[in-house]
Amino acid sequence: MGTYLSKLPADATAHEKAVIQRLGALQLEKNSTDEDYILINNDTNEKGRKSATLMSGWRPEEIPVQLMWEWQDSLLKDPKNRLAISALSSANPRTVLTSRDATIAELQVFNVKIPFEGGPITNQQSSGRCWIFAATNVFRVALMNKYNLEAFELSQAYLFFWDKLEKSNWFLEQIISTVDEDLDSRLVQTLVQAPLSDGGQWDMIYNLVEKYGLVPHSLYPDSFNASSSSIINSIIFTKLREDALIMRDLLRNPSTTTTMVYSAKARMIKEIHYILTLTLGPPPPVDDEFAWSFVDKAGKARTVRATPKAFATDIYSSNFRVTSATIAKMVSLVHDPRHEPLSLLTVNRLGNIVGGRDITYINVDMPIIKAACVSMLKAGLPIFFGSDVGKFSNTPLGIMDLNLIDYELGFNVSLLGMDKAARLRTGESQMTHAMVLTAVHIDESTGETVRWRVQNSWGKSAGTGGWFVMSDEWMSEFVYQAVVDPKFLSKEVRDVLQREPIVLPLWDPMGSLA
Repeated sequence: MGTYLSKLPADATAHEKAVIQRLGALQLEKNSTDEDYILINNDTNEKGRKSATLMSGWRPEEIPVQLMWEWQDSLLKDPKNRLAISALSSANPRTVLTSRDATIAELQVFNVKIPFEGGPITNQQSSGRCWIFAATNVFRVALMNKYNLEAFELSQAYLFFWDKLEKSNWFLEQIISTVDEDLDSRLVQTLVQAPLSDGGQWDMIYNLVEKYGLVPHSLYPDSFNASSSSIINSIIFTKLREDALIMRDLLRNPSTTTTMVYSAKARMIKEIHYILTLTLGPPPPVDDEFAWSFVDKAGKARTVRATPKAFATDIYSSNFRVTSATIAKMVSLVHDPRHEPLSLLTVNRLGNIVGGRDITYINVDMPIIKAACVSMLKAGLPIFFGSDVGKFSNTPLGIMDLNLIDYELGFNVSLLGMDKAARLRTGESQMTHAMVLTAVHIDESTGETVRWRVQNSWGKSAGTGGWFVMSDEWMSEFVYQAVVDPKFLSKEVRDVLQREPIVLPLWDPMGSLA
């Protein structure tokens, strides 16, 4: 559609020729394999010498107005570009550039699928609770099988309540331990800019369930503020930032005692608990028995009595070999090509429950992640995974495919010029969303994975009744994490857990919360 070229035409203006001459003086050379780009001569053995030499001759330059008019005139001479303007300026460019071939190719057809996927399709609505939805969608499969249920949800709001409260306590503990850091330091600023968030990680889910258990959705359904969390987040953020300053002043006062600090923190947490209780509703007590009544698929009315913690340990399905113990043992595999494969990663000061499990990732190559996922699905187990869902995806169609949007057709540029490591290093990509894998299609002639079936938590209007299709190529580029049973991993991979972890800073992209 768009045919504008990025290289200079033969009839370059005097200004353009001058620019070329200046670049030449800076020892820039054409790449022999691609006329459209220039490469800096890298022939130097002295660290930093090349960049210093380059910048010593460089003068900041504005964009000449006349040059822009010449670019525009050149672009508008081509009728295809005028057509492109009509199309791309009057609609969402991603919709205009959606590839019909990609939408046809990505079918909901899979030859390896877990026997029971669970339902209904859930909806996190206007909240960032995808990780809680993905985890509870994994947990519910065994419970639905155990109790012979047609449809079932665990309460996402229950875990959300306790996560908010625990993250508030976690935040204040970080403020206390960084009191000697300057308020303007990167670490303290990272903390106060986002005291807590809706997002989370698998190890955080483990911590919450271990301490607070689980309850059925019918016993603690979503309130308005659970499904639309921006207002309570704003209120809590303001309160915690104020508390952070109060706490720092208190700690720097020579007359402050430890008892005074404990008392101040307790008062601050009590205020957050008050806000959460009024906006989300009082959750079922952790150690009190609840009565959950339901009708199973056979039409039989039943009642289950248990405490939230006992209910969580009661996750069991002999058919699918899923138990609470199996879930507790699961590990997070990640693909972070900035670091060596078979390295253990953790993120400094990232967590939710003080004294809980640390956030840990086993860094491996994508083939190991894919092989483990295939083994999980063949065993009938759903998979919690994290990805950058906004890249090359279409929510109404429910497709994630590198060929889905043809940016080169529309703009004569590719948006896949960076590799995965470069996208992480520049902030172009990071883990943004957690979902569940329930099936995969494998090419019978090559044994290679082709596409994956994804259970999302954006309601039935997204995708095919809430289900998405992910191409294998998209998985390679934009999936960062999969949580798997270690029995499907080699001893070499499992042994990584015994290594000393690489500690990443809090602002590292692997510290992003799905």
